[in-house]
Amino acid sequence: MTPTPLIFAATCDLAGKVRGKAFPADQLDKRLVRGVGWTPTNVLINCFDGIGESPFGALGDLLLIPDATAEVRVDFGAGPAEHFMLADIVTLEGKPWEFCTRSLLKSALHRLHRVSGVRLISAFEHEFQLKGKPAVDNQGFGREGFELQRALCETLVAALQRAGIDPDSIMKEYGPNQYEVVVGPDEGVRSADAAVILRELTRSAARSMGQKATFTPIRDVNSVGNGVHIHMSFINDDGKPVTYDENGACGMSQLTSAFSAGVLKYLENIIALTAPSVVSYERLTPHRWSAAYNNLGFRDREASLRVCPVTAKDPASIARQFNIEYRAAAAAACPHMALAAIVHAGCQGIEEGLVAPAPTEEDLSLLSPKTLAERGFVRLPKSLEAALEQFEANPLANGWFGKAFAPVYRAHKASEIAYLADMDTDARCAAYEETY
Repeated sequence: MTPTPLIFAATCDLAGKVRGKAFPADQLDKRLVRGVGWTPTNVLINCFDGIGESPFGALGDLLLIPDATAEVRVDFGAGPAEHFMLADIVTLEGKPWEFCTRSLLKSALHRLHRVSGVRLISAFEHEFQLKGKPAVDNQGFGREGFELQRALCETLVAALQRAGIDPDSIMKEYGPNQYEVVVGPDEGVRSADAAVILRELTRSAARSMGQKATFTPIRDVNSVGNGVHIHMSFINDDGKPVTYDENGACGMSQLTSAFSAGVLKYLENIIALTAPSVVSYERLTPHRWSAAYNNLGFRDREASLRVCPVTAKDPASIARQFNIEYRAAAAAACPHMALAAIVHAGCQGIEEGLVAPAPTEEDLSLLSPKTLAERGFVRLPKSLEAALEQFEANPLANGWFGKAFAPVYRAHKASEIAYLADMDTDARCAAYEETY
């Protein structure tokens, strides 16, 4: 019997998991219009497949509408090709559903254009680890560590290219069996789509070679974590870069300064969306090259928001390369949801006419709470529970996503927290390693 090719219509949900439904490939034209059925309560499925308390119950119907611009078909050798399309969740009337993560990002990007006349260019860089014991120890950034996984790295890069994503680099990272993959920037929703696709293809490439990859925020609290860094810049409607100003502080244009100030001001209120796992807060601590305070850094990898270095020399190339980097994120977050939160915070900074603070040049963990407060810094939430409280406590920030969002997101995360309640830290890390 000849198998019937299937296409998987996929959504990256509030848990940062890719879920959906498959349909026969020869029905694609119809499905691009009519979609496939979906259920509202699915939004409450947490990363461990529990279901939070749902306001929808068994009621309601939705549609997953595949997006032809977000199609992936990659052959990893034996077996059928992997074929999926990212999709938007809409109501039966065809309107964006209020909990569709792609639609939430589109709304944030529309707001950015409305308040500033610019469009977002962004890129996600990811760290991941291969499960199991390293074949060779002491290979931080090592050539031998890379060569041991050259076949996997080359397969992954080929898969990304086949999916229309522009790979930038891949390397053996510092931690045990840890690798970093960087891709080129994309405009608008496409960069978040690319982040979802990258994670899925990384797992698939590893699986095709008998290995397992994990993007968990941290496997072992005595070792390194896995970060997600989101690089951002802006262009106007003519395609001209508007992120850089040679006369601006740290090279930031007035727009970039205001956007950055908004991100920093509301960082404690959005981190529950960008670092949404219980173990994320084991990683977001001082001296882990991650993020612990709402500070701006100039080429500083301990800062939550960093002004990145440029290698270009001529003014036009500098302007195109110049970008800022958000570092308080993890792959437990849906890329669309994380980017939407950052963009909304940046938009708020633009609307409020904020100015970015001076970059920090010292170890903020050595300062007293009084000194931090006097200088406008806060220690970011130290737990997911605290982060959720900060999100809910700010009606402006949670209002960016609609009135219904905050209680549903709280219920979703409450079920995740409850699942882990009786586990110690090691067991929690192991649980996230298996699911991400």
